[in-house]
Amino acid sequence: MSKRRSWFAVLFPLFLAFTGGTAHAGTAMEALRAFYSGVESLHARFQQTLLDDRGEVVQRASGELWMQRPGRFRWDYQDPYRQLIVGDGTRFWLYDEDLEQVTVKRMDAALGTTPAMVLSGRQPLEENFRIEEAGQRAGVEWVALEPRRNDTDFALMRVGFLEGQLRELELEDRLGQVTRIRILDLERNPDLDPELFTFTPPAGVEVVEQQGS
Repeated sequence: MSKRRSWFAVLFPLFLAFTGGTAHAGTAMEALRAFYSGVESLHARFQQTLLDDRGEVVQRASGELWMQRPGRFRWDYQDPYRQLIVGDGTRFWLYDEDLEQVTVKRMDAALGTTPAMVLSGRQPLEENFRIEEAGQRAGVEWVALEPRRNDTDFALMRVGFLEGQLRELELEDRLGQVTRIRILDLERNPDLDPELFTFTPPAGVEVVEQQGS
């Protein structure tokens, strides 16, 4: 599996899942609803692990992310190689330094029917997901969200809270692969430079405009 496939798979359902409100103590379900309801910006570090359908580690990656409502985000993958994903509210940019290539497309075309498109709306979560408490692991309380539609890329999303604070996310695709994201040093509602959410392709790189860009 290519690195690009896994990073896209993680980005789509997560970037707007993060644009939620401040979590609080209580059940994991309560924390999820509170987290979904109001934060305007955030900054965090992340560690990402991709496992195959046998539970074997395929990839590890880490980096830094910033998000600003509505629909602006920046994922800076720093290790083991550099890749930058920027959403400016209208367009979606992917810059792969190794390939010296930039891919750009319209935001709605990039998101399609993935869970992120659902999470970006204002509808109650229950309209688009079957939601249930998913128990506890190592002190982390989990909620499972299963898409009601069967045309999404993901079969199941799990969100983990520790003492009411977002700590981990897991996404299981329809091939049985699982992507795990651990959130570190999360800041809620920081003042963010608008330049974080703009992107100009570096001189000399190939720019690929995909359909709908």
